[in-house]
Amino acid sequence: MYNSDVEGLDAFAKKYKDLRTEVARVIVGQDEVVKNILISIFCDGHSLLIGVPGLAKTLMVHTIADVLDLSFNRIQFTPDLMPSDIVGSEILNENRSFQFNRGPVFANIVLADEINRTPPKTQSALLEAMQERSVTIAGKRHQLDLPFFVLATQNPIEQEGTYPLPEAQLDRFMFSINLDYPSFEEEIQVVKNTTAGIKASVSKKMATTEILYFQQLIRRIPIADNVLEYAVRLVNNTRPNQPNSPASVNNYISWGAGPRASQYLVLGAKCYAAARGKYSPDIEDVKAIALPVMRHRVFKNYKAEAEGLSIDSIISGLL
Repeated sequence: MYNSDVEGLDAFAKKYKDLRTEVARVIVGQDEVVKNILISIFCDGHSLLIGVPGLAKTLMVHTIADVLDLSFNRIQFTPDLMPSDIVGSEILNENRSFQFNRGPVFANIVLADEINRTPPKTQSALLEAMQERSVTIAGKRHQLDLPFFVLATQNPIEQEGTYPLPEAQLDRFMFSINLDYPSFEEEIQVVKNTTAGIKASVSKKMATTEILYFQQLIRRIPIADNVLEYAVRLVNNTRPNQPNSPASVNNYISWGAGPRASQYLVLGAKCYAAARGKYSPDIEDVKAIALPVMRHRVFKNYKAEAEGLSIDSIISGLL
């Protein structure tokens, strides 16, 4: 597609900037959130979006799908949702033979809305799709269309009737992204835009083949040994009762991050560096994406809970 990786990285930095500009035509503010979603897409990862209702999570994901020219499906997770409602099922057709009806998971971007509203049996229907990019129905394996991303949302306030995501499923998400309220000026702009009857539209800025190419290009970016070691050491330091564990981790953490966190730190740093026009990441790039990579992989104990410490503050202390 490009004559060299350097040429490809230059093109990626420009295209990434164009994507951010195009998304901003519809989504006011939330720059950090959009940045993290795009990075996870180019790293072939999934993202968990945590925020109160009304922060345009669905609109944001839909807009990104439009700009990237990807197919999009939204699944509303409810307590009575069944695995077959997600992956599909086999039905008996008029020829008396079984026919597979594809579920909504067969799309490039799947928005799993309020994923913690459904029981673990249904949540686990996404596990194979997220890890293997395929689903198995009645012993037959069905490949999903590539690229494939799950963007799941959670409401952090209303916890009645919810089922916390199992650690195995949480670990499948590259990023856990917190959405905050817009600033006063941003909210004025949102209200002005949404009550005037004018609907902003976006244009396609990238083809599927380009996304797949850039995903491979990101993995080929070289990384210095000291940066790689910093990423792995950072993850190691979240594990309590290890030889080099800091006192804050031993005191306040019950369970640390696993090797997948190290992998995503390195991949995310490569993509973050490439988006800023750099040909190789440094330690600052690792630090820039450390919080969304690690906040859902590190679990605090009762002592941290009693003292009102957040996971973000503990990880920030390690940085």
